[in-house]
Amino acid sequence: LRHLARKLRASGPVTVAEYMREALTNPGQGYYTRRGGVGESGDFITSPEISQVFGELIGIWYISEWMAMGKPTTLQLVELGPGRGTLTEDILRVFKQLASVLSKCDVSVHLVEVSPKLSEIQAVLLTGGKVQPNPEDESAYMKGISKTGIPISWYRDIQDVPPGYSFYLAHEFFDALPIHKFQRTERGWREVLVDIDPEVPDQLRFVLSPSRTPATQHFIQPEETRDHVEVCPEAGVIVQRLASRIEKDGGAALVADYGHDGTKTDTFRGFRNHKLHDVLSAPGTADLTADVDFSYLRKMAQGRTATLGPIKQRVFLKNMGIDLRLQVLLQNSGDTATREQLLHSYDMLMNPEKMGDCFNFFALLPHHRLVQPDKKDKPESKSPLPPVAGFNELLIK
Repeated sequence: LRHLARKLRASGPVTVAEYMREALTNPGQGYYTRRGGVGESGDFITSPEISQVFGELIGIWYISEWMAMGKPTTLQLVELGPGRGTLTEDILRVFKQLASVLSKCDVSVHLVEVSPKLSEIQAVLLTGGKVQPNPEDESAYMKGISKTGIPISWYRDIQDVPPGYSFYLAHEFFDALPIHKFQRTERGWREVLVDIDPEVPDQLRFVLSPSRTPATQHFIQPEETRDHVEVCPEAGVIVQRLASRIEKDGGAALVADYGHDGTKTDTFRGFRNHKLHDVLSAPGTADLTADVDFSYLRKMAQGRTATLGPIKQRVFLKNMGIDLRLQVLLQNSGDTATREQLLHSYDMLMNPEKMGDCFNFFALLPHHRLVQPDKKDKPESKSPLPPVAGFNELLIK
């Protein structure tokens, strides 16, 4: 707060995006760089921390897409902001169980992580701590081998991940990227800024920009009908990068996050000790987040890839066979406590009142995965394209 207050007194109000960037990733005092409170003891809990089934079904999704795309011989699994590494661990367990299917495929894991603290936690979980820091001239800052024998590399930016056939995963990643906030006024669009409150020293408040800012000119779509809009240009840039990589090298991206399809207005909030926290108080001590606008992500893919979703988490997981997986786990669990835990975590993931409706799944896929290339010579040789798991209803044979 002292650091921000000095900055605001010296140079005036800052955008909400700059405030978020400072509060979350400032090298000295940022929330993620310093602590990053995922899990029971932290400030928020994520689906993979609740149930192993979540990550297993995502692992199945990737294998199903890999098969539908003709079983390429190499596969990079790239996770953006992997938290504690729980999700990657669950996916790797599925890859190990289906090793016979993947036997001719060269699999590697690539984690994009800015937090030194979290990358240490990931390294311990995934490799048992057997990692080597990498020399400065290489793009990966750390390398290791997973407990299941798969090479893992860590990067600070998606640009550093080597090109190639890749499956990208962004689970609760986009919601932590900095947003700009805009308000429609009688004098046109104005940007919402963060400033010092003149009445109360060392307290922050929201103010409206007196005139248009560069962001107002560039980030608001001409057809916008809402009066209050949140835009995350960084998410737009990342989706453009993912889309052009998938267009060029093949693969797919799966995004799971809470969000909306261009309908919501003010969703900026903070979490501390699993409770809502005022976004402007004690910056750097709470997780700041905003709902993902999937309609904006779809626009930013710019037609380079096909997009599917957003569909609600409970629909996606049901289509992925979560009910069957739960039955198997319940049959195999001996004690009542495990059974209760399984049912409780299933309820957390699927209940519309809990995570079932507020979380969504969204995918980027190459166009040819959904549209049959035209075979004029032998139309009868067309085999129907396999449905995309999760986004189509599950038919149990």
